[in-house]
Amino acid sequence: MSPSYPAYPAPSDKALRLYEEMRTFLAEEVFPAEEAYDRFRADAAPGDHTVPPVIEELKASARRRGLWNAFLPSESGLTQLEYAVIAELSGWSLELAPEAINSQAPDTGNMELIHLVGTDEQRAQWLQPLLDGEIRSAFAMTEPAVASSDATSIETRIVRDGDEYVINGRKWWISGAADPRCKVLILMGKTDPEAATHRQQSMIIVPVDTPGVRIERSYPVFGRQDQHGHCVISFDDARVPLTNLLGEEGGGFAAAQMRLGPGRIHHVMRALGAGERALAMMVARSKERTTFGKMLAEQSAVRERIAESRIELDQARALCHLAAYVVDSEGNKAARHLISEAKVAVPRAVCNVIDRAIQLHGAAGVSDATVLSALYGWHRAMRLFDGPDEVHLATLGRAEIMRDPLFELPQTIHSQFRLGERG
Repeated sequence: MSPSYPAYPAPSDKALRLYEEMRTFLAEEVFPAEEAYDRFRADAAPGDHTVPPVIEELKASARRRGLWNAFLPSESGLTQLEYAVIAELSGWSLELAPEAINSQAPDTGNMELIHLVGTDEQRAQWLQPLLDGEIRSAFAMTEPAVASSDATSIETRIVRDGDEYVINGRKWWISGAADPRCKVLILMGKTDPEAATHRQQSMIIVPVDTPGVRIERSYPVFGRQDQHGHCVISFDDARVPLTNLLGEEGGGFAAAQMRLGPGRIHHVMRALGAGERALAMMVARSKERTTFGKMLAEQSAVRERIAESRIELDQARALCHLAAYVVDSEGNKAARHLISEAKVAVPRAVCNVIDRAIQLHGAAGVSDATVLSALYGWHRAMRLFDGPDEVHLATLGRAEIMRDPLFELPQTIHSQFRLGERG
């Protein structure tokens, strides 16, 4: 049987134009703004998550350039495959560029979810301000007392009381909640512990200023506090109207999968950009430094590391683009295993490339003298968030075992394999 290869559609004129616009935006505005961003963050007091002013300046410019909300097909008119290369470019400057074009996590996943299952009132109250870049949001699912890889084990309770829901529980590693612009949480909790396992959970919209909601602290990642924070949040008899239910009662697990599919692949797209930046830095370093009388670029071991990095990134990109193509052509459900493959493969490849770049930069690579240590911290964490590698591997292994094979081996070969015989 001949293999079937996808014929990717040619990008639209708009997609090509926005890609070039994004390249120009990075070169002319984003990269020059990184110093001001880093200086503002370095001067901030511990625990201060104030937004560096340069972010709003970049957002205004991105809107003028037509780069706004590129992640959402209904807003941008782009396919996921067309968006993939723009998202990759944004990953070159992970702290500035995604937010500048309003395509940053966790807001993108939240916007997609409200767009898909929210009511007209919810879209007007919360989706539109997010699309306009006026506020930010967070996704409150992970909990300290249970395995976050198993969303069905969530313990936070959502109990109906008259015309309100009462929420009690504790969440942690809630990214984005420390940002002063974060005005709303999408929370996952249990509404019916007696229901079938995957029908116990519900999603609910919780304004951050709701009485009983308390942001306790923000955790650093590898000793580094991100501006938007990764927070511990407690909910103590927090009350919200029944109209804040997102989707239907018992639909929380399905909604989480609906949200995480696009969210995962967007993370992967951006990660490729970080890997490309690390590789570019590795190449530049190899042309600047001399050791034992030769430029690093002339050392065979260095050339091999550069070549391995190029191979790994190109392999990872091919998988990412295939997943995006299937999302476009067949939908998120059909692409779920490809997305899982990319979610495992791309962070692995990117971490490998960043690690090689760190090694080539020596002490500068592990310090804040370069962007490499920050890139490594985020992308190493990526192997945990949105499902750890082990969960995706278990899912993929199960699917492969149950998959119909392309062809059946003759019974005699089966027997030989079982017996370990040859010839």
